[in-house]
Amino acid sequence: MTTAVVGGALANKAGYGGEAWVRLSWVSGLRHLGVDTWLVEDIASSTCVDRNGAPCAPEVSYNRAYFEEVTAAFGLSGRAVLRVDGGRVVFGAGAEGLDAARDADLVVNIGGHLPAAELFPRAHRAYVDIDPGWTQYWHQTGDPAAGLAGHHTYFSIAEKLGSPGCRIPTGGIDWRPVRQPVVLADWPVTPGPGAGRYTTVASWRNGLGPVGDGTLGGKHHEFRRLVPLARDNDAVHELALRIHPDDADDLGLLTDNGWHVVDPAVVARTPDDFRSYVQGSGAECSAAQGVYARTGCGWFSDRSLRYLASGRPVLVQDTGLGGAFPVGKGLVTFDSLDSARAGERRIAGDYAGHADAARALAETYFDSTTVLGRFLDEVGVQ
Repeated sequence: MTTAVVGGALANKAGYGGEAWVRLSWVSGLRHLGVDTWLVEDIASSTCVDRNGAPCAPEVSYNRAYFEEVTAAFGLSGRAVLRVDGGRVVFGAGAEGLDAARDADLVVNIGGHLPAAELFPRAHRAYVDIDPGWTQYWHQTGDPAAGLAGHHTYFSIAEKLGSPGCRIPTGGIDWRPVRQPVVLADWPVTPGPGAGRYTTVASWRNGLGPVGDGTLGGKHHEFRRLVPLARDNDAVHELALRIHPDDADDLGLLTDNGWHVVDPAVVARTPDDFRSYVQGSGAECSAAQGVYARTGCGWFSDRSLRYLASGRPVLVQDTGLGGAFPVGKGLVTFDSLDSARAGERRIAGDYAGHADAARALAETYFDSTTVLGRFLDEVGVQ
């Protein structure tokens, strides 16, 4: 049997249910294909906090507790390892489990956070870039945050990275496109509120900072252009938004214009919470990170594909998606406030048709069986 290790970020992103799905969909999808799959994560003791955000020891931290909670819910307790400071195991299958995982045939290093070459010298090591733009610009400037060294193949969720229309530098690396997988059985179509309730889950600032010429940055600049949308009609526009108290002026701008703002730590803390929040929505409406919107890289959100899988139409800022998959039915893009308004009218005019098209897009383009089957073929591991 083929054995794979997925480099995860659960403890490092404790309380982010949507981020957990990114890693767990790879794990679950590979397991559905018959691959014996482990989840291995490294965490720095300096980042460990308790439930109130105060620094504490890794063994008693919220980070560790969240890792334990989520891996248990996904049946991974015997196939998950959490290491601290690149060494001792603080939770999971223990040192013995990590020793067993060292014989893996494949490492899927999401974001390059694992020292893959050091831990798994015999495996095929595939880097999966989920922060296109930041990864490549960091690499261009020699920033070790990119974590690209020691891999055999390189994949990115930016569909057009390396094409003439994409501004992101490749750094001489042969980047292969890969779509984020969704296990469709985990995301069934359920009854929902129908048209008129738009939501999304987001962080106002992602903490990564601007790159390139200094103008390529996060989502907050893009969302400011979208602010008047919520006061245009009777639809509900809700953001499950992580926003720092220092951004109180932006929060006020949102609420003054009719946006409902809720705490994602409450409504989307766990993967189950995140799924319930998405499925309690009528559709998604969201801006994109400025890096994606301004480079034409063809990025598509893992969050948005889960709306699609749930049969919820998606209205999102265009990142150069044309040609990657069909746009206009189920998935509607905009590049201005006026085109966002038009997109909402289009969805409202045929909500049932857009909902059916949304699920069909997920089935055709993001089904984990297809996406990960192709991925295994590309890396030469079966």
